[in-house]
Amino acid sequence: MTDIRLPGLDGKQTLVVGGGSGIGRATALMLAAAGAHVAVADVDPGRAGQVRDELLSAGAKAVAVSGDVTTPDGARAVVGEAHDALGGLTGVVNIVGVAGWGPLLDMDLAAWETDLRMNLTHHLLVAQAAARHMIADGTGGALAMVTSVSGLYGAPNHAAYGAAKAGAMALARSIANEWAPHGIRANCVAPDIIKTPRVVASFEAQGVADIDAIAAGEGVPLARWGTPDEIAGPLVFLLSDLSSFMTGQTLVVDGGTQALFPHGGKKAFDQE
Repeated sequence: MTDIRLPGLDGKQTLVVGGGSGIGRATALMLAAAGAHVAVADVDPGRAGQVRDELLSAGAKAVAVSGDVTTPDGARAVVGEAHDALGGLTGVVNIVGVAGWGPLLDMDLAAWETDLRMNLTHHLLVAQAAARHMIADGTGGALAMVTSVSGLYGAPNHAAYGAAKAGAMALARSIANEWAPHGIRANCVAPDIIKTPRVVASFEAQGVADIDAIAAGEGVPLARWGTPDEIAGPLVFLLSDLSSFMTGQTLVVDGGTQALFPHGGKKAFDQE
């Protein structure tokens, strides 16, 4: 684990919710490399424990916690256990999210509510639980939420997911206003296509070996998928003092997709 010390992270007590794999694991490893103490939370205790052991073997201070943060009791328990195990809590990254797919006309209320619970409601529950500890301890702190570019564009065939991600970005802006007097900052990272183990496995199951070719074909300027480390970096930045005057913001990490000219651009020029 390469040492990447950043201002304000050495010895900082941090929690990574959804830290057992993919972006969460990468974020936990990067926080530890930056000198932070890390609580790895995952709904699967085995995954949380495995990442904790990786951190411990690299010489970091780390603990594992497990629970369902999509419920009020579960969120309070996960955050409270992390706070008590680390002796405080001043940084939280929340990565939990999963997209449901299907036509909007066919979506029933249960599917809609499930997407909101899995992609928006838990951000509120985790943030509330963490903020109460930060306020009681008088430490303030930083919150970083993983959202999605689906909350910035339209989200065809995953409309509830897009609405939830847009809601999470709006929630961060509201937190930024209400909790600033307590020294609490809240920001988001909105990724586009990221090569997590779950995503790679789903494409491999469909017989697709080179998913970067998909990115190139869909016009991503960098012509590839992002990696978990490339989302972990901005998340760690948002917990560090390098972002100490940032709150209520969303960093878009999408390989340039949002900057792409929508009406042909380079492709149209090359065809002339």
